[in-house]
Amino acid sequence: MGSIASSGSTTVTPKYSRFRRRLVLGALAVVLVLAVGVWFVVPTGGGDDAGEAEARLPDVPAAAPVLAALGSQAPVPDAPVLSGELAPLLAAPALGPGVAAEVVDVASGGVLLDQDADDPVTPASTAKLLTAVAALTTLGPAATLETTVVAGATPDEVVLVGGGDPTLSRTAPSLTYPGAPTLDDLAAQVRGSLPAGTTVTRVVVDSSLFSGPLTAPGWGPGDAPSSYAAPITATAVDGARVRPGEEARSGQPGLDAGAALAAALGVPRATVALGSAPDGAPTLGAVRSAPVARLAEQALTGSDNVLTESLARHVALARGLPVTFEGSAQAVTGALSDAGLDVTGVALSDGSGLSLDDRVPVSLLADLLAGAADGSLPDASAVLSGLPVAGYDGTLADRGDADPPGAPGAVRAKTGTLLGVHGLAGTVVTADGRLLVFAVVADAAPGTEQAAQGALDDVAAALAACGCR
Repeated sequence: MGSIASSGSTTVTPKYSRFRRRLVLGALAVVLVLAVGVWFVVPTGGGDDAGEAEARLPDVPAAAPVLAALGSQAPVPDAPVLSGELAPLLAAPALGPGVAAEVVDVASGGVLLDQDADDPVTPASTAKLLTAVAALTTLGPAATLETTVVAGATPDEVVLVGGGDPTLSRTAPSLTYPGAPTLDDLAAQVRGSLPAGTTVTRVVVDSSLFSGPLTAPGWGPGDAPSSYAAPITATAVDGARVRPGEEARSGQPGLDAGAALAAALGVPRATVALGSAPDGAPTLGAVRSAPVARLAEQALTGSDNVLTESLARHVALARGLPVTFEGSAQAVTGALSDAGLDVTGVALSDGSGLSLDDRVPVSLLADLLAGAADGSLPDASAVLSGLPVAGYDGTLADRGDADPPGAPGAVRAKTGTLLGVHGLAGTVVTADGRLLVFAVVADAAPGTEQAAQGALDDVAAALAACGCR
């Protein structure tokens, strides 16, 4: 059938080759038929005059929806029964005496539980919900933040002009913020814009978009820098982290960003200094952040203080207020009021909730979540998609919520944690399939963080398991 060539390979005769090709093609046809699920009815007989094969698709039953909508007939929990179920949980010793709570039925807007809900409390990071809604309704979900590089005062100088986007990444892609712009992209534009033969020897960092103190009233001396916060500047990379993908934040975000740009330009030994861009300097490169909707989600899921404060500054900028902590707090409050939310009792010192001076009624947390859930708060849906999912991601990744096996992800909520302050505000689907909004903050908790968080998780789990009728 064949012969052995001198190279050691087998030479096959044309007749055998044709036979093997037919065999392989026939086998492939069988595999394709089985994979696609199509039956071919082949007429009897053969030869060149045989009729064409007739294809017939099998009957396929309709697929069940993977993500079914909530049932429109799901019963509303009975308010007295629900209150009775939650009362001992809200009185847990680990939460202390200062527990404020509200539960709202989203479809009807009815308040099912009100425990001092209108009393201002220290919100901790649940305050990020306020900033996220303010950014989404003021800037718009599709808005982006721009970082530019312009020509410097001398031919060998470039200026990195911070646009208040701390997600600018030293890696491609970003290790922390999916969809973030990269310094590699920015540096490539700069190199292409500079005259041939230009060697950059100096990088100036212009962070003048933001002004005022770098930390807020009510922040502790160890808050910035730390693993969760940094001085708030208009120029930063990787969320002001010392190294991409790690937790530690830098005490000099602007200089770090300038050094990172120098490295991306291939001149790591270039001088880096803080300064201002020359008036009218031509732009050498520009990159834009992911949309504000994505940034709001990332700020909420990871409880990112630096990113949230940057969003608050952009709300101030859009509303013509000083781009400071004070101006941002005023801007966020004003934006919520303009969106139709009751801001009575709100007093903010920052946008992230890191300040112990912040005060927010839990009724406002519940109102804005309900408005995002029922659509009455335009452009705010990213607040819901940004909520950490209990037992799955973000700041609730390691906090199980006792979901029934058939309803994973029934609890989605923003966490809040400061010394003596613990909060949880989000959405829950009851055992009967009813969507509720809840907000609970204990700002005089005497217990350990683990005990207080466990007590809040018990409240959320009880809501998820509640038929309450």
